Amino acid sequence: MGITLGPNQYGKAEVRLVAVHRDGPVHSLSDLTVSTALRGRLERTHLTGDNSDVVATDTQKNTVYAFAKEGGVGEIEDFALRLGRHFTGEFSHITGARILIEQHGWDRIPVDGKGHDHAFSSTGGERRTAAVTFDGGRAWVVSGLTGLVVLKSTGSEFHGFPRDRYTTLAETTDRILATAVTARWRHREAGGNWRESFGEVRRILLETFATKHSLSLQQTLYAMGEAVLAQRDELAEIRLSLPNKHHFLVDLEPFGLTNDNEVFYAADRPYGLIEGTVLRDDEDHASAAAAWS
Repeated sequence: MGITLGPNQYGKAEVRLVAVHRDGPVHSLSDLTVSTALRGRLERTHLTGDNSDVVATDTQKNTVYAFAKEGGVGEIEDFALRLGRHFTGEFSHITGARILIEQHGWDRIPVDGKGHDHAFSSTGGERRTAAVTFDGGRAWVVSGLTGLVVLKSTGSEFHGFPRDRYTTLAETTDRILATAVTARWRHREAGGNWRESFGEVRRILLETFATKHSLSLQQTLYAMGEAVLAQRDELAEIRLSLPNKHHFLVDLEPFGLTNDNEVFYAADRPYGLIEGTVLRDDEDHASAAAAWS
């Protein structure tokens, strides 16, 4: 029986970077969490402890900070591409890289109806994301968002599901539908107007969630993904993860009150988790599998 080393990678996880961009008195922020992972001819360190091929994870961290200074951050997809090209180009034995970035949002604090030059407030839990993967000289870009919490107070139903002796859930033709959207979309090319693309995808996701009369969260997921691909030609596929943030009617009968879909209990656990991928049928998705891992 033979034993061999399988696929492997290593890197620096969750480097916290806050870069202040100073344009005279007006400042802007880039608040990022950056993770780097390198792949390549790394057998010697695993098998013998010879570290001559190991680009230290501390070096990877320092590169993130240095690149933020030397070239600025800009769009997170471009920043990730720069880092990946550096690691795979600077070291011949590093043949692949994966750069993950989460961007934490900040808004200018309004003062007298105008955003302050250098004072900000956090936008909350929603984060913009980018994942750039280099493999065999090719790069794939997956943009996305996470923590986008949405709710509609009507326009959602759920009925017609199978019932057995363990089923207690009542069917409904009018319910609250709420979720925290995590979406990832793969670009056809490793270049483009990242800011415009992100803004438009986010808009389409929100508008479709709001306007699609939902018979299930699965139907809503597909409608959201379908709308994005129909309107954004630069994208090849989109993957969505939608936890069902359940809202249950409170029984007010003991108090002599009726509850006409007005008072709910918001449960955080357990929750349904609906996930799916929407694809263009003319794309070679098998060859792009490296973009996701």
